[in-house]
Amino acid sequence: MAALSTLILLLCAAKDVMPSSPHWKPTWPSYRVPVILPQSTLNLDRPQFDAEARLEVVSPCGPACHKSSPLPTYEEVKNYLSYETLYANGSLTETEVGIYILSNGGDGSRGRARTKRQIYGYDSRFSIFGKDFLLNYPFSTSVKLSTGCTGTLVAEKHVLTAAHCIHDGKSYVKGAQKLRVGFLKPKQKDGGKGSNITNSAMPEKMKFQWIRVKRTHVPKGWIKGNANDIGMDYDYALLELKKPHKRKFMKIGVSPPARHLPGGRIHFSGYDNDRPGNLVYRFCDVKDETYDLLYQQCDAQPGASGSGVYVRMWKRQNHKWERKIIGIFSGHQWVDMNGTPQDFNVAVRITPLKYAQICYWIKGNYLDCREG
Repeated sequence: MAALSTLILLLCAAKDVMPSSPHWKPTWPSYRVPVILPQSTLNLDRPQFDAEARLEVVSPCGPACHKSSPLPTYEEVKNYLSYETLYANGSLTETEVGIYILSNGGDGSRGRARTKRQIYGYDSRFSIFGKDFLLNYPFSTSVKLSTGCTGTLVAEKHVLTAAHCIHDGKSYVKGAQKLRVGFLKPKQKDGGKGSNITNSAMPEKMKFQWIRVKRTHVPKGWIKGNANDIGMDYDYALLELKKPHKRKFMKIGVSPPARHLPGGRIHFSGYDNDRPGNLVYRFCDVKDETYDLLYQQCDAQPGASGSGVYVRMWKRQNHKWERKIIGIFSGHQWVDMNGTPQDFNVAVRITPLKYAQICYWIKGNYLDCREG
C-alpha cells in the first residue's frame, strides 16, 4: 500500500514547464487531479465547543523533519482526507472518502517551543486603507472570522481558512457553533446623504457586516493529528455561508513548485491582531518547501492565520493573468538549520489531493474538479 501512496503523489504532480526564452511568462501548470468521493457518513455526538480559539499554531518540525518522514500509506491518506462536518444547529457528521485516479485528464509528473517571532527585521506589512482598495479585488476577498482569524472568499458562499481557527485538534472551539464571517464595508455616516463630505486626508472608517456560517468542513488529518507532526499539513477548513456574499472571489489552485512562482514570492492579506480593524497585506520569498508546506518569512501576527496565500500567473487556456489561492497561512515554526535556530512562518500548500477535496466541498460534483 505504501507503493500505491507513492503512485498517488507522483500522479498528482505537475509536468515541469521551464522557461525557454526571456519572454517566458509564469504559467499555471496543468495537473492530473485525483477524484475524492464520499463513501459513507456517520452521525457523531454533538461537540462540546469547549476549546479556546488559537490564533496561531507553533511546531518545531521543520523542512528536514517533514522531508524525512515516511510517505503515508493509501489507507492513511484516505483517513486524513476523511472529514467532519459541523452544522449551525450543532449536529456533527463524519464522512469517509475514497480516492480514485482517472485515466483521462492532463499529463502528470509531489523541538522545543521558543518565543514566537513572526516579524522579521523591518516590518514589511502594509495596512490597506480606504474603500477604493478594501472593497476592490483582491483585497475584498479577505474576511474576518468571529473566532479571530482571517478567511478568503473562494466561491459564492464559501470561505477557506485554517482548521485551528475552528478546532484545536481535540475539540471545536468556543464560538464555532455560532461562527460568523465579517465583511468590511463603509460606516453609515450620520446625517444621511447631506453629510457625505469628509476630509480627504482622513481614511474612511469601515465596519464589519456579519454573515452566519451554515456548515464547516474540517479534514480528519487535522483532528487526528497535532501541530507537532502530521497535523499542520492538514490545517485548513472550508466554511459554507447561509447566504451568498455577492463579492468577487478568488479561485483555488494547485500549488506549483516554489521555483515556478513569479519571483519566488507569495502574497496574502489578513487581520493581524496588532493592527485592529485594519486589513494588512504582505508579500515575501518562499525559503523552503515540502510536499504539504511552504516555509517563508512574511511578517505576520496572530489573527492573520487562515489567510489565503495567492500568486498571479498566466492562464494559457484563457489567455489572461489570473490570481489563485495556492495555500492557507497556518502559523509559526522554529527550525534548527544546521544547528542554528531559524524562524519561519508556514503556509499549508493546496496539493492535488487537497484541491480535489476542497473543490468537491464547494461544487459537490467531481466532474467540476478535474483541472487544478
